[in-house]
Amino acid sequence: MTVREFRRVAVFDIGKTNAKVVVLDGETGDEIAVVKTPNVVLGDGIYPHYNVEGLWSFALDALRSFAQAPGFDAISVTTHGASAALLDAAGNLAMPVLDYEHEYPETTRAAYARLRPAFEETYSPLQAMGLNIGAQLHYQKTEFPDEFAKVASIVTYPQYWTARLTGVASNEVTSLGCHTDLWNPRHNRYSLLVDTLGIRELMAPIRSAFDALGMVLPEIAQVIGLGSQVPVYCGIHDSNASLLPHLVDRTAPFAVVSTGTWVVNFGVGGDFDHLDPRRDTLANVDAYGRAVPSSRFMGGREFEMVLREIGNIDQAKIGPAIERVITRGVMLLPNVAPGSGPFPGKSALWINEEGANAEDRYAALCLYLALMNQVCLDLVIATGPIIVEGPFALNDTYLTLLAALTERSVIALPGSTGTSQGAALLTGIKPQPGAERRVVPSTIHGLKAYRQAWHAALA
Repeated sequence: MTVREFRRVAVFDIGKTNAKVVVLDGETGDEIAVVKTPNVVLGDGIYPHYNVEGLWSFALDALRSFAQAPGFDAISVTTHGASAALLDAAGNLAMPVLDYEHEYPETTRAAYARLRPAFEETYSPLQAMGLNIGAQLHYQKTEFPDEFAKVASIVTYPQYWTARLTGVASNEVTSLGCHTDLWNPRHNRYSLLVDTLGIRELMAPIRSAFDALGMVLPEIAQVIGLGSQVPVYCGIHDSNASLLPHLVDRTAPFAVVSTGTWVVNFGVGGDFDHLDPRRDTLANVDAYGRAVPSSRFMGGREFEMVLREIGNIDQAKIGPAIERVITRGVMLLPNVAPGSGPFPGKSALWINEEGANAEDRYAALCLYLALMNQVCLDLVIATGPIIVEGPFALNDTYLTLLAALTERSVIALPGSTGTSQGAALLTGIKPQPGAERRVVPSTIHGLKAYRQAWHAALA
């Protein structure tokens, strides 16, 4: 990665729940300006879809504001995975960008299951809803053939936005290798599904995440108010953006826990020959095109769902609550958010929660998250220190429990999500490492017995 001297980098960062535009300092990596908006799913049209025009307007308004102050001289993009854009010959959307949480008819799902390649080829497990992009493309092609006939190019989601900014259509391996069924990570090429679906000629050229695709189009530069040409970089899948800074600075083995709507666990230097597709393990593909054993669960979504039910809590009372919860065996079992994670088919269940107050339930929720995370790390045989980035890096209870359960050091990277910082690295900047906090394993009385009882209740 060539080191470049950009003073400030603007990043358009689209998560499943929220989107933001961030300006980062090229020397320190600090966020010096940020605006956010909800990522809205629209229910009109032929299927639920993202409000891409709303996001585009939001991005242009933010870039226009930031072009004045603090200013930026490069743009990068990162988005959630499991999404692709289908473009017509003019480069406009031929079909809406499908929401990956849309559930297809059983007949469509069954037909796709017969088409998809073996796990040993793609290291992509069969997912619920549209979490396999291959399933989305099959659904769009078979259910809406007239609309699909207008498709001239297929691009992964970060590259949809870079195409709008530059006019250059591309695909990129971190999004292609993100449980799409479309990629063969061992041989770094498309899987057989691309030919099975008859879409090989529609797939835009593959570019490196580190490539500068071109300058912001003149008409867009005028709208934003850019005084000079600004390069736009190809873009990257968000969890892989979180992983990238650690690939640059750390020596394997180590684990990265990228937290947001999803908790994605990367076992860098781990084993992907023994991944279990039945338990939501897979091989992601990093920005350098290398397969990385991974596991995940929808931990951020689950945390928010349960926290809404719990209501207000007093953080000063959480320590004693953990002791009570462990002693009484108050437990939350998976899955709060169905359709993913290491325990498929399970439904959320509280155990021994009678009389539990809000702090008790919060303590049990953090125990649940830490236990789920330990299972996910074990599934990819992840060793070495555990780096936690994103919102959970600010949750002291979760961090303490995770360190105690795994008996390994946990390195918390506080602040915003690492997705924006990772996307900014694509431009070649090399900021100084940010502050980190190390949580050493502690002995929590009764925790091992609690873990055994939690697994026994699951069984």
